[in-house]
Amino acid sequence: MSVKTFFKLVEIQTKLASLFPFLLGTLFAVYYFNAFDLINTLLFFIAMIIFDMTTTAINNLMDYQKAKDQGYKDEVNVIGQENIPEKRIIHLIISMLVAATFLGLMLVVRTNIILLIIGAACFFIGVFYTFGPVPISRMPLGEPISGLVMGFGIFFIAAFVNINDPALLSLVFAEQNFILEGNMVSIIALFFVSLPTVFLIANIMLANNTCDLEEDIVNHRYTLPFYIGKKQAVQLFNVLVYLSYLVIVLAILLRLLHPILLLILGTIVPMRRNLAAYNAKQVKSETFVVSIKNIVLFSSSEVFLLALSLLFK
Repeated sequence: MSVKTFFKLVEIQTKLASLFPFLLGTLFAVYYFNAFDLINTLLFFIAMIIFDMTTTAINNLMDYQKAKDQGYKDEVNVIGQENIPEKRIIHLIISMLVAATFLGLMLVVRTNIILLIIGAACFFIGVFYTFGPVPISRMPLGEPISGLVMGFGIFFIAAFVNINDPALLSLVFAEQNFILEGNMVSIIALFFVSLPTVFLIANIMLANNTCDLEEDIVNHRYTLPFYIGKKQAVQLFNVLVYLSYLVIVLAILLRLLHPILLLILGTIVPMRRNLAAYNAKQVKSETFVVSIKNIVLFSSSEVFLLALSLLFK
């Protein structure tokens, strides 16, 4: 398998959805908690990217195997396009899972065993998002679960491995007893600040499912737009974008973020143009990219401003 084919299989261009919550979680740990661990950060980044590629490969394999439309299998799915043997993909998936698991266990040793539980939960959801008799991606839960696991899960772990403080969240064993403790205020702060990435990542899945609605019905994929309707799905797409801006403003008022983050409001003008293009038509080849443009526009601005805020803290 060539590198180009591998990148198509794992859809390398979509890894921005993992990169932004990772960067934001790391920067927020530095800004809010005054904590940074270079080795833990690098270990988590590599493990995260490998696991993200693994779940995408599983997704493409499951879509190929479960597709009812032969034209989809031969012309749309990357496995059919590139004529990749299924056995080779399975071997690749297993290899990447082993690598990601090994790196994750290294992080558990370097932090706290609670990370094993959190990582196992993300691992389970990531695998069964597209695997099994009733994958999560074929249900109306795909958008909220993908948004929470990637938008909050990655953000939280990126901050957690840097903070490495039992006061944030820890699980301690003492003979036959165990103690789970944590700081509720800090955890709520992490969750609240992560919400824009939760919303914008959920929007990527929402846009994908909205554009593919008719094709998904043929292939027996009954996603959120099927249940709420295409018009309501488009409205929800817009609401989640504007809620992202509202969260930033509230986070500043709550002193979770520096006031310099208000400059992100300057991106509303190009964001409105993006939304207008998407609202006009939902065509995969033409306007699905709007969901990617939105997260790049918003989250790259947030990353830059959050990094800049470290100078003014």
